[in-house]
Amino acid sequence: MLPSRILLGTAYYPEYLSRAQAGRLDTDLDLMAAAGIGVIRVGESVWSTWEPRDGVFELDWLRPVLDGATERGISVVLGTPTYAVPPWLQRAHPEIAAERRTGERVPWGVRQEVDYHQPAFGFHADRVVRRIVEHYRDHPAVIGYQVDNEPGLLLPHNESTFQAFVAQLRERYGDVDTLNEAWGLTYWSHRLSDWPELWRPDGNSTPSYDLAWRRFQASRTTDFIGRQADLVRELRRPGQFVTTCLAYSRAAVEDVPLTERLDVASGNVYVHVQDGLERPPGPERFEPGWFGRSVAELYLSADRIHASRQGPFLVTEANATSIGGSQLNHPPYDGQLRQLAWALVSRGARMIQYWHWHSIHHGAETYWGGILGHSLQPGRVYSEIAAIGAELGRVGGEVAELRPDVDVAVLWSTPSDWALQFQPPLAHPGGRPDAASYRTIVTAFYTGVVDAGLRPGILAAEHLGDDPAALAASLPVLVVPAFYVGSDDELDLLTEYARAGGHLVVGPRTGYADPEACARAEVAPGRLREAAGVHYPEFENLLDPLPVSGTVGTGGQATRWADDLVLDDAEALAWYDHPGGRRRPIVTTKQYGRGRVTYVGTVPDPVLARAIAGFVGAAGPWRDLPESVTALSAVNPMGRRLWFVHNWSGSPVEVAAPSAMTDVLRQAPVAAGESIQLAARDVRVLREEA
Repeated sequence: MLPSRILLGTAYYPEYLSRAQAGRLDTDLDLMAAAGIGVIRVGESVWSTWEPRDGVFELDWLRPVLDGATERGISVVLGTPTYAVPPWLQRAHPEIAAERRTGERVPWGVRQEVDYHQPAFGFHADRVVRRIVEHYRDHPAVIGYQVDNEPGLLLPHNESTFQAFVAQLRERYGDVDTLNEAWGLTYWSHRLSDWPELWRPDGNSTPSYDLAWRRFQASRTTDFIGRQADLVRELRRPGQFVTTCLAYSRAAVEDVPLTERLDVASGNVYVHVQDGLERPPGPERFEPGWFGRSVAELYLSADRIHASRQGPFLVTEANATSIGGSQLNHPPYDGQLRQLAWALVSRGARMIQYWHWHSIHHGAETYWGGILGHSLQPGRVYSEIAAIGAELGRVGGEVAELRPDVDVAVLWSTPSDWALQFQPPLAHPGGRPDAASYRTIVTAFYTGVVDAGLRPGILAAEHLGDDPAALAASLPVLVVPAFYVGSDDELDLLTEYARAGGHLVVGPRTGYADPEACARAEVAPGRLREAAGVHYPEFENLLDPLPVSGTVGTGGQATRWADDLVLDDAEALAWYDHPGGRRRPIVTTKQYGRGRVTYVGTVPDPVLARAIAGFVGAAGPWRDLPESVTALSAVNPMGRRLWFVHNWSGSPVEVAAPSAMTDVLRQAPVAAGESIQLAARDVRVLREEA
């Protein structure tokens, strides 16, 4: 379905140009071709252009773009425009508006204001998709389709949505007594005597309700995208793929079931550049949010897309230059776009598309920078992307379909993220709940893996499987932080994973609640206690970081959280002095069967996280790397291992090749032990030689 090379691309919207700026099509496409841009995404944002009035379609406006792309060998991903409804539709059918709270309609004037499952919206969405795909499916430029765009923004509270939720609960639980028991609804007199008594989500305070509501909303997003993908499959030309553009932090998205309805997983990877991509990292300047704040978070974002379908993926949007609002003007330093591109390739990206070709002169995203600025003239950003295109052109298919090597995998659980958004374990200064608790905890452990010079990966909880021995053989170390709502079967599988030879690293909040987000009535960590050899009767928030000492992590700190660990038959690796008295263990380990369980009862600071990762993971072939350097590897379909060596600092460094290699970009041999010079913000792609 995809060409056997990495596609470099961009979103392209010539329809956004004013009449005075029209006539640029040939200029734009020539510039793209010269820069090695081989794919464009078009059409997904302009339903009112495709269908300016109800049932009146104007479909040929895009043909010159597709024809011009074909002439230059540029492929096209055709977007369906259902995330941005036209004015006539919301005026004719105001009932399609989503409600943020019961009866409070989202005002029209942004995008994604609708409840997908309103019948009028479904009818018109299907109709416009059918007309567009039928019109262009046989065009030779079209290699695939992006259905909708960044779905799952809202949690609609419409009456029909709520009634569908109640119907789903009735099907799952059968009767209200079962629901009362599962959710603990005796509390605060919430016990139901009949289904109509279920209250609306607006004022809900029950964790189990909230988790069920989030699961339901995500399933609605999956249904909507799946339905549209099925329609496109019915209409498409053989060989064309179907995907969507996921923003993984959306409120109503569960990526694994959603991407199962597609041909390939696709997502956005935005990252704070400039000092955000320096190693060692400086102080964090932004709260956790929709863009990465560090090199580790860049890799984490890419690994999450890879984890959705456990395979190669597409990056549908990435930084071209400054991202965000008019107050966030932080263009990348020289070399950082090249670093980003090769980092994404190293994690299995088959396509990297920049959002977008030219900065828009009007609208909400005026200051979200494109490859060309508002002047529409090529400059520094264009030149760097052209250099990336030239390099990708030289390596051809050697870097396509890569399978990243993983030394230490970190488990990701979207339901745990939801549950810990509703009842966050961590607090901001002053005690305000930190809704980013889950991501903060997971990111701390993942960052430690990167900082220790190990190769990280993400395993989605849905892909744990049912064979612990096979899991141990494929992933020798599995870190499981904040797996709050794991089921009995999942927790038992993790203990059997350790028994079968895997090294299980358990982080705080793991196994504490059941799949309904109810705290388990057992001594924590519950079903993991025997395997871990440790338990805790209490836990607390740490107002200040506390120094750690021991055989692992001396010089590091326990931050934000502490389980009051009591040793059963585990060995303590690290301790801290509690301000209330008593020296307490905070990192422990125990041999279990043929494997091992290491327990970490805090959010480790970078020093402690790195030490823990170094304890659990086996060092790779690269030795004595400067702090600014990462060396990650992946295997291509020919069985050749490629190393992607990044220098993330603004100063040159040198590293020694651990074995004989070939510099893929320079087509030059590198002898074992030879010094490799890395310029400021440089990247080398090296192929191992037998």
